[in-house]
Amino acid sequence: MDKSLHITICVLTALLLLRESSQAGEEKHPEVSSISALQGMDPRGTGEGLPTLTVTTILEDPYVMVRGAELEGYCMELLAALAGMLRFQYRVRVVGDGQYGAVAAGGNWSGMIGEILRREADIAVAPLTVTSAREEVVSFTTPFLQTGIGILLRKDTASQDMSFFHFLSPFSKETWTALLFAYLLTCFCLFLVARLSPCEWNEPKNEENHFTFLNSLWFGAGALALQGATPRPQALSVRVIAVVWWLFTLALLAAYIANFTALLSSGSEQLPIQTFEDLVKQRNLEFGTLEGSSTFYYFKNSKNPIHQMIYEYMEKRREHVLVKTYQEAVQRVMDSNYAFIGESISQDLAAARHCNLIRAPEVIGARGFGIATTQASPWTKPLSIAVLKLRESGDLDYLRNKWWESSCLRQSRERWGPLEPPALGGLFLTLGIGLALGILAALAELSSSSRRAAAHAKKSCCSVFTEEICTRLRIKGAARQSQDTPGKANA
Repeated sequence: MDKSLHITICVLTALLLLRESSQAGEEKHPEVSSISALQGMDPRGTGEGLPTLTVTTILEDPYVMVRGAELEGYCMELLAALAGMLRFQYRVRVVGDGQYGAVAAGGNWSGMIGEILRREADIAVAPLTVTSAREEVVSFTTPFLQTGIGILLRKDTASQDMSFFHFLSPFSKETWTALLFAYLLTCFCLFLVARLSPCEWNEPKNEENHFTFLNSLWFGAGALALQGATPRPQALSVRVIAVVWWLFTLALLAAYIANFTALLSSGSEQLPIQTFEDLVKQRNLEFGTLEGSSTFYYFKNSKNPIHQMIYEYMEKRREHVLVKTYQEAVQRVMDSNYAFIGESISQDLAAARHCNLIRAPEVIGARGFGIATTQASPWTKPLSIAVLKLRESGDLDYLRNKWWESSCLRQSRERWGPLEPPALGGLFLTLGIGLALGILAALAELSSSSRRAAAHAKKSCCSVFTEEICTRLRIKGAARQSQDTPGKANA
């Protein structure tokens, strides 16, 4: 009896020691245990006894959107994934004032930051930019999305009309002038060397030199178009000049084709507003950003002169150029001469879903979207680790591709295939003018020949000219009749 009682006491003592050791380990690394032990749970964390967090967010497509009686979007799926990893329940509420978070005149914070400071919400899961001012009053997790500040424009207000002679764009005016000079100089050298070389023109008194200046021009033009042209050089000196000109034209045409292809396959070079400096210099478009957003305070605190000019413009006209919501900003860009300055990742989505919108190439102020929590919150580090795990597993990339994909993106990719007529309009015009000049030259030569024939035969010039045209246009029929006549005679 004493032996069994002794064994029971030892077992109970060992169990108590193991329990105390487990509790001490949990207190030392609470964030690690909370993540490692809670994988594969239900996304909503519907189990009893789980903590419930109040989540504040803001309605912005595609982060949080209303679909019927529920909310959906990128942030909602991110929140569900985090709840499954960290095993908590959550209640989502839309921020009351519709603001992200800025310091008011009295020193109080508005928007989602204000709700966290007033303990009305535990965390904020939204496209909330991590800034130094916000970091002083709340804590942020590792950013789940990277972005910057860009310019959203409407294509018909931002794009320039394509020049009718757009095919000349690959080269500058100076390059075209130099090309013309090189062509004329090379043709003159061909003409001069062909006359000086005895191998090309052995007996000037009895032979005819085929390399006249006009023939030299024709030879140079044929080489420039990668086509063979007569006369063919015979002297070594003339052939050296011809080979050098061929190599020059080959490299020149390669550069032209490469530049022309690049110009036709991209549309950004058609934008007169490519940078924020271009936006300040123009006078046709108003520009602004979200009122109280981090973008507004970025320009306010920047020491860059261009950024200061943008801030001063928005501050003086804040009632006209600052907007309340992102949806209002996109609608205003589509309906009026207005450029919206905001998060580039959101502008990419707007440009993808509204095919008449485009984002300017320049992006400044690299930043990230993070989850905001109260300072010293026990959830900050577990949430950061969970975000990193989602990034490493590719889940964040999957959500990015899912919510940013649109039919407009596919249409734009297909639209780059065929070339638009305005891009080659000048080239076709040049071809038409050349054809017309060739026809007029042929008629002039025929008219001159008809005039001489009419004078010799003492006939009317118009009648001879008409007969010549009829004969030349019916040359096949006349030849067929001439072939049939001998055949009948032989029969």
